[in-house]
Amino acid sequence: DMKRVPGLQYDVLDDLLGFALRRAQLVAAGAFGKGTRGAGITPPRLTALIIVGANPGISQTTLGEVLGIAGSGAMLLTDWAEEGGYIGRRHYPGDGRAWGLHLTRGGEQFVQKTKRRVLEHDLKASSCLAPGERRELLRVLDKLASPIPQEEVA
Repeated sequence: DMKRVPGLQYDVLDDLLGFALRRAQLVAAGAFGKGTRGAGITPPRLTALIIVGANPGISQTTLGEVLGIAGSGAMLLTDWAEEGGYIGRRHYPGDGRAWGLHLTRGGEQFVQKTKRRVLEHDLKASSCLAPGERRELLRVLDKLASPIPQEEVA
């Protein structure tokens, strides 16, 4: 963790979003690690399973878009999840070539249990925030992560 050391000056770092976000990200990553300890899962893999669980039938291509990874990365992630018994592929009705991703029963149980643990540790890590502050921080971070396309700015 990057800790503030009393008595040190941080100069321009105190004005940089990246510095503040990195320090906060380390806290959040620590909470994620505690929530997934022993589960053998990384943030991208858990994110993928959560997205599939919330969107049954999602295509591998769309899952890759959500995760910001190339098609080959989405295929490797999907293969990992299928081999682990977390997801299954089902053909779309009426289109034998196209298929969607679905959590298996074991995948659903794993995701539910892991989501609860991760959220519990995330809430503990952010317990210094009032509920309204937490909601506002999430809103502002989402806004920052969704910049206006450049063509709309011009």
